Amino acid sequence: MQGYCESLTEYKRLRTREVNIGGLLMGNFHPIRIQTMTTTDTMDTIGTVEQSIRCIEAGAELVRITAPSKKDAENLLPIKNELHKRGYHTPLVADIHFTPNAAEMAARIVEKVRINPGNYIDKKKFEFIEYTDAAYQEEMERIRQRFTPLIKICKEYGTAMRIGTNHGSLSDRIMSRYGDTPMGMVESAMEFLRIARDENYHNIVLSMKASNPQIMVQAYRLLIRQMDEEFHECYPLHLGVTEAGDGEDGRIKSAIGIGALLEDGIGDTIRVSLTEDPEFEIPVCRDIIKRYPEATKSFDAPAPERIALPSPVIYSPYQYRRRKTFVAGNMGGRNVPVVVADLMKAGTITRTTLERIGYRYQPEIDKWNIGDQAADYILYKGDELPFKLPGTLKAIVPQEYWQRINDKTKYFPIYRFQEYLDTAGGDRSSVLNIIRLECFNEGQSFNTDDLLKIKDDPTVVFAFSSANENAMQSIRRMFIELVQKDIRQPVILLNSSNQTTPDEHLIHFSAETGALFLEGFGDGICLSLTDTSYTQLSENHQHLNASGRNYTDNKTTEEFINSTAFSILQATRTRISKTEYISCPSCGRTLFDLQETTAKIRAVTHHLKGVKIAVMGCIVNGPGEMADADFGYVGSGPGKITLYKGKEVVKRSINSEVAVEELINLLKESGVWVEP
Repeated sequence: MQGYCESLTEYKRLRTREVNIGGLLMGNFHPIRIQTMTTTDTMDTIGTVEQSIRCIEAGAELVRITAPSKKDAENLLPIKNELHKRGYHTPLVADIHFTPNAAEMAARIVEKVRINPGNYIDKKKFEFIEYTDAAYQEEMERIRQRFTPLIKICKEYGTAMRIGTNHGSLSDRIMSRYGDTPMGMVESAMEFLRIARDENYHNIVLSMKASNPQIMVQAYRLLIRQMDEEFHECYPLHLGVTEAGDGEDGRIKSAIGIGALLEDGIGDTIRVSLTEDPEFEIPVCRDIIKRYPEATKSFDAPAPERIALPSPVIYSPYQYRRRKTFVAGNMGGRNVPVVVADLMKAGTITRTTLERIGYRYQPEIDKWNIGDQAADYILYKGDELPFKLPGTLKAIVPQEYWQRINDKTKYFPIYRFQEYLDTAGGDRSSVLNIIRLECFNEGQSFNTDDLLKIKDDPTVVFAFSSANENAMQSIRRMFIELVQKDIRQPVILLNSSNQTTPDEHLIHFSAETGALFLEGFGDGICLSLTDTSYTQLSENHQHLNASGRNYTDNKTTEEFINSTAFSILQATRTRISKTEYISCPSCGRTLFDLQETTAKIRAVTHHLKGVKIAVMGCIVNGPGEMADADFGYVGSGPGKITLYKGKEVVKRSINSEVAVEELINLLKESGVWVEP
């Protein structure tokens, strides 16, 4: 492997052990499996069966059902029997938290059990405990004694297991020794995996889930490296972003986290956790995995190309470190990544056109209203516009048009690489010049040493793109060349989609650009559509997703692309432009209507830029998994809500009828509320 994957320059799946889940084979180059989780009460046998059937018919290859108690676990048998009676034999997975006896019961009934090492045996009280090595080892012996019975049952019944770490529910023991870190997530799973291996039990899948894609991706990479170092093999990996939310944001966040790993050939099964009915997660899963070849890779295939990596002090795929650049214009350095709106296909550009990218003109006072998601630049082909650009907006045009433009302070040229080298100094901008560069396209010869010719030019910003099937890897390879050569010009990521549906566009943009931003690569983003895709999307402004929900609010194509760019930067935590919602996908433990409540909270708080609000269905996972949030809205009983500020309970057992108003009061008391 090259660090954590087979190749950094081409798509090649990571070889993992093969596991058997009720006859469904996973890992070892089998197809990437799709799964989801029911949202019904597990004690509602028929309701759970019927929802499971809807998921199966939508394409789910595994169906997970919550089993928080022994009673729920026992009811998995009539659910399974009824499904078999109706002709459905899709493997079932029991989702276990806190309760070993429920897991041991479920392991005798269903094909797979999922345990969370953060709360399966340990308890989480958010307490820091000083452990000596001896005391820590005593804790491990206690875990071994409590965990081994489940392993033996799984071996006896042929039951598979997922050891599923969640970033927000690490045990106090792990937190005390490793902190709230990706490495802590890895060690949480490895402790349980080592015990299982000692018992010669290997029918195991692992996951490293977080609501923050950056942490999630780092944890999976570290886990692979750790397994390879210790065992010289890897177990299959279940990919997912927890509490991704709904609509456009949920899809983007999931596609960034899952896609960044799949791009490197990592992942054997995926689940997209949306705050929507579970059957609507399946089409999103399919849209994600169809981007990646399913063909089995030959074990004796030629070794992929290896590239030399810079010093870990400069670049490491295991921790976020933004690439060092100098400042050109408002790009690079410590500036947040800019958004460039591609208006090449928008027709004649007027003041009304700019409303689609965050600028609203008020003719009565001759002023512009600039939104939080206002693009920083526009890219178009033409002469100087007949009106003055808003104060913060600038334009990028092909250099032959730029030569005719009078305003050299607001308009900047874009060149091909050789074109820029051939242009005399007086015909260049003294402020900002954009150089477009195709990265390692097949059939294209480009000597990267030529980049040294502009190394000391402080006006240059690169715009990277690639026509290769492995576009992300090709662009990453070019970034590594820049780092190796200490070339510090900022880079805009150019990405064009030739997909058909809104979901497909979101996934394409998110996987290819989001993966690079997670690694600290990129100082700007410019998204576009091919001619055919632009026409298809423009003809249907409804932009309905698979569930029929209009999550893009009848946006024009330019609005859709602009909001997608900002959402990618938000999800990668590189530029915050709006409220962030951490919303669980609902399950049988949920104590209120998550979809309705999330929509209600979003409607009254969406203007609170930079505030993170968690909406969690129950007290079982809520307090842990929303650890990244500023405020939490958590079901604590039928019709009852508990409000959190960070990890601290602020108000308990509030009637759900007034809970949203109480959340607003908490936001006001905390000084983060502003009037919409």
